[in-house]
Amino acid sequence: MNADLIAKYDGLRVPRYTSFPTAPHFGPQIQADAYLGWLAGLPASQGLSLYFHVPFCRSMCWYCGCHTKIVARYDPIAQYLDLLRQEVDLIADALPGRMTVDHVHFGGGTPTMIGAEDFERLMAHVNSRFHLRSGCEVAVEIDPRTLTAEMPEALARAGVNRASLGVQDLDPTVQTAINRVQPFKVTDEAVRSLRRAGIDGINLDLMYGLPHQTPESCEESAERVMELTPERLAVFGYAHVPWMKKHQRLIDESVLADARARWKQFDAIAAVLNDNDYHQIGLDHFALETDPITIAQRDGTLRRNFQGYTTDDADVLIGFGASSIGALPDGYVQNDPVMESYAEAVLAGRPPIVKGKSLSADDRLRRDLIERLMCDLAVDLDVVAARHGVSSDLFAPDLAKLAPLAADGLARIEGNRITIPEEVRPLVRAVAAAFDPYLDTAAMRHSKAI
Repeated sequence: MNADLIAKYDGLRVPRYTSFPTAPHFGPQIQADAYLGWLAGLPASQGLSLYFHVPFCRSMCWYCGCHTKIVARYDPIAQYLDLLRQEVDLIADALPGRMTVDHVHFGGGTPTMIGAEDFERLMAHVNSRFHLRSGCEVAVEIDPRTLTAEMPEALARAGVNRASLGVQDLDPTVQTAINRVQPFKVTDEAVRSLRRAGIDGINLDLMYGLPHQTPESCEESAERVMELTPERLAVFGYAHVPWMKKHQRLIDESVLADARARWKQFDAIAAVLNDNDYHQIGLDHFALETDPITIAQRDGTLRRNFQGYTTDDADVLIGFGASSIGALPDGYVQNDPVMESYAEAVLAGRPPIVKGKSLSADDRLRRDLIERLMCDLAVDLDVVAARHGVSSDLFAPDLAKLAPLAADGLARIEGNRITIPEEVRPLVRAVAAAFDPYLDTAAMRHSKAI
């Protein structure tokens, strides 16, 4: 893509569209009573996904945009686990029965800050209240620097079959600048120990746009992690939002790349992965030919949720833990991010919901459309409209908004079919934003398009 086009869209701030409407539009009008009603109204046959947020880390990575806190002792983690078990009971009691689960995801923070025995006990409790289907995907995010020797075996016994390891970058200068020193050997040993335990689904995270990165250093990091033969990789752009995450002020902005350099960094990583037979999935994931998400993209069944691209087709995602978000047919809910008030609500026997968003028919229509754009890089407006029982004429104002982007080459419009050219794939969020009527009220809360 030419430099003028990169410069033109550099300042555009758009959501990552892991949900629609996006989290800045959740509000206090949705509270615990509404959530309980939504849960009770689910059919007993409804399949579920579960997400557990573990908001603890050993040290703060300065690029981090997650909800987490630094702990030096285990007591806060043990107390939090008690709250998670109580929240599981609270939500399970509100459901119409012991419901079936196809996906479980532990995110953070660092979920493996939980001790090995405690993790097994937590999963046993989850199994007692939900039916985890045979072959259920159980995924855990891991910081290789804090993975203990006994943890891989404990994870495997608990049913974990996918592990997502943060790497970000292997250049020592970059690692120092982001306060995450992690030699390659540490990551290598973590991957080997997980595979010895029988956990074969290995995901790695890389980043671009970090301080001191260059296309050459990004290429070197990508080539080195190929030695680990991961099944999937996620390649995220660093979102510098120091007004939202104060610890990001510790990053020297003068050594952050501009939009054109970020684009070259991503291209350098993508080229290595493509040369090693990884298929690009949507915006920022890569996977081997035989991986389920590659198959899902080929079949048109790829999905996108708060954990990124997924094969999870459940219409209900229940979030547990401070700050976690749940998604239901009726709308979204978010737990209290403040540990003290989260605990107060759970101990009082009520869901710790502080905000949410009920979905209108138009929200559901646009959620479907945006998800297809983000997953398939294409959408047929007639097909989406028919699925929701409306006319595609409804999208005429959105197509008018999209026309200038199409003139710039960000999209091709052929009748009512929209496609994203491969060379501008990283700008798919800008195209999706043309169908987002909420965007103008929260633009500055999102990351840059490039």
